Amino acid sequence: MASSPILDLSYRNYDGPLEAPAARWWAIAKMTMRLGVKKRGFWLWAVLSGYWYLVLMAVFYFTEVFLPTPQQAEQFFARIVWKDQFLNAFSIGQLVYFIIALLIGIGTIANDNRANALLIYLSKPCTKLDYIIGKWLGIFVPLTLVVAGPTLLFYLYGVLSYRHYGFLSQDPWLIVRLLFMCTIPGIFHASLALGISSFFNQGRMAGATYSGVYFLGLFFTKAMQVIHTVSAINGAASPKIVETLYYFAPDGLQIAMAKIILGTDGSPLFPGLGGPRGRLPNPIHAPNAALFALLFFGICAMFVLIAWRRVRAVEVVG
Repeated sequence: MASSPILDLSYRNYDGPLEAPAARWWAIAKMTMRLGVKKRGFWLWAVLSGYWYLVLMAVFYFTEVFLPTPQQAEQFFARIVWKDQFLNAFSIGQLVYFIIALLIGIGTIANDNRANALLIYLSKPCTKLDYIIGKWLGIFVPLTLVVAGPTLLFYLYGVLSYRHYGFLSQDPWLIVRLLFMCTIPGIFHASLALGISSFFNQGRMAGATYSGVYFLGLFFTKAMQVIHTVSAINGAASPKIVETLYYFAPDGLQIAMAKIILGTDGSPLFPGLGGPRGRLPNPIHAPNAALFALLFFGICAMFVLIAWRRVRAVEVVG
């Protein structure tokens, strides 16, 4: 062996097969997910996202235990539409899903722009497509798991505890519908986060912009909901345009897709609260499935396309 103070770490003695790099997008996705779940507060918000399922579990448990007779318990559970309980929990969790998306995703491209990391990413054997897919999956996967965790746990609890009350027989395909429903926030927020983040060189500015878009939409949705509620209290049906406009916001669009997938208009948070004058109004009807599915995926595709157009290794001048 030749004596040398420098250790030779080169590959010049390797004469084996050379293969093209594979799954480059997965390496980017893993790094994005690893950084995302390390963000301060991620796990706290992840746990809080399913708090309404805990409320339902407590209500159903104590109702079954403390009602005087089994017949009264059967009457209570007969009024429950089980898929609507999942829809209510999904709707209540919208703000938490947005906060998680803000934590893990909004700076994903903006921070790379600030650090000039695109010069490194795209100078390696990594294409723009690898970069976009990796970043998108890095947001989609953890957010989908956050939504799916409490949802599937509550489904398992329902199967074990309330099967004799029609939990399975009401909709045998409910588990398949829930799996599709759980992907909605991941698809939506991953797409919007990429598009908005690509405009900025600082994650904070991207986050402020995304927050502005979200809360303006939330204000608009709540305004439509108030009009619907006032109309119901006054004994009149709310205008059809109000029910449609309710879904033209980030929260509303995701709730619309959940209603379409579950095949329901929804129901009040607890059985017996909706209906006649003097009580809380019934939920807003589900929108047109074809129109809103096209709108949902069109908006997501548009923001991904924006990110695609703006991701460049160098700034072209002139």
